[in-house]
Amino acid sequence: MSLLLHLFALSLLISVSGAKFSGRPGINYGQLGNNLPSPSDSVNLIKSLNAKRVKLYDANPKILAALNGTDITVSVMVPNELLVNISKSASLSDDWIRSNILPFYPTTKIRYLLVGNEILSLPDSELKSSLVPAMRKIQHSLKSLGVKKVKVGTTLATDVLQSSFPPSSGEFREDISGLIMKPMLQFLNRTKSFLFVDVYPYFAWAQDPTHVDLDYAIFESTNVTVTDPVTNLTYHNLFDQMIDAFVFAMKRLGYPDLRIWVAETGWPNNGDYDQIGANIYNAATYNRNVVKKLAADPPVGTPARPGKVLPAFVFALYNENQKTGPGTERHFGLLHPNGTQVYGIDLSGKMEYKESLPAPDNNELYKGKIWCVVAKGANWTQLGDALSYACSQGNNTCDPIQRGGPCQKPDLTVLHASYAFSSYWAQFRKIGGTCSFNGLATQTIKDPSYGRCEFPSVTL
Repeated sequence: MSLLLHLFALSLLISVSGAKFSGRPGINYGQLGNNLPSPSDSVNLIKSLNAKRVKLYDANPKILAALNGTDITVSVMVPNELLVNISKSASLSDDWIRSNILPFYPTTKIRYLLVGNEILSLPDSELKSSLVPAMRKIQHSLKSLGVKKVKVGTTLATDVLQSSFPPSSGEFREDISGLIMKPMLQFLNRTKSFLFVDVYPYFAWAQDPTHVDLDYAIFESTNVTVTDPVTNLTYHNLFDQMIDAFVFAMKRLGYPDLRIWVAETGWPNNGDYDQIGANIYNAATYNRNVVKKLAADPPVGTPARPGKVLPAFVFALYNENQKTGPGTERHFGLLHPNGTQVYGIDLSGKMEYKESLPAPDNNELYKGKIWCVVAKGANWTQLGDALSYACSQGNNTCDPIQRGGPCQKPDLTVLHASYAFSSYWAQFRKIGGTCSFNGLATQTIKDPSYGRCEFPSVTL
């Protein structure tokens, strides 16, 4: 009898330890909005999407408390600004784990701890050189404080690659390859963690829509394929192509088998007039198709890693109205801030979609004039600083709103700011200037000029 029990216990152990690692994607839960649901409501919405994993951009205690007792596995993040100090101090690293992880672990299923977000895309050389030492410190703190099930990593954007096409030419940038990536890959390999990468076919397509097929970017292509001339691997979508560039970049540094985790992927459901292809039709099509691919059982993998599970987090839970930058930044959400879905979506990969989607109206670049004006609902108390900044840039940017100018209207700060924003953007767009001003500005195709006051515009 004891032998039978022993054999039963052994078989149970094998079945539990061999539990399948699911490819069903999770969701990125960003919080850069002033109108978002509470953490507890957000957890219910995450469940309604059938997400079993969630990634945070901090270790928000209210969200971690709301996730307590659920079966949702959680990824938390050490903020970028703490990395340099943590890299130099074991006690600071220990304190961060004690304050942010121990109060919730293990009843909140924290399983991944990301040290910084896209650090290697930033210009700060001290921050970059602190990354791997900070990862080691955090790993040591987890171990010494008895936290055993948490994998340590960091997120990388695709600009860490200096070459990505064809995928077999994948190679990390020269400035980070030997000094940072090699020790990082060694660390990730030793700790059986993942290379966490942010993969956005949207941006790769939008930068060159003439030569990159849209259907190839949103998993809808039936007749476009790309064959890598070195490996003879054939690609049917841009996503796989981008993933495999990382596979070959790691192989080049001696780590051909390190697992990849897609930390972010998604497609914007709206954007500015000068942003092509950001619409509900493309976003729904891409996200539904990427979920179906990732959640497939048995797993599909990529041409370089066929049949391998590729874990991922879709970006993002909400449209976040306080994100800065172009309009697309505020429109990656699966949900509106009121909790309703932007389009039908389910992260299990099993849903059949019957709703008709609105036809896309911006798959080709808008041709015409665009102005940059104060956004509806902008905080007027912040306009003065933004106006001063715009006027301090360039040549004669704000002359027409000075005393005696054709656009000068005493006490009408909003009008002056709109003129300044348009004038600034018209001068600087070609070298990277944006119509954003920390969310105070928006694009319009309605000419705001009046009387003798003519607002400068951008013509696409």
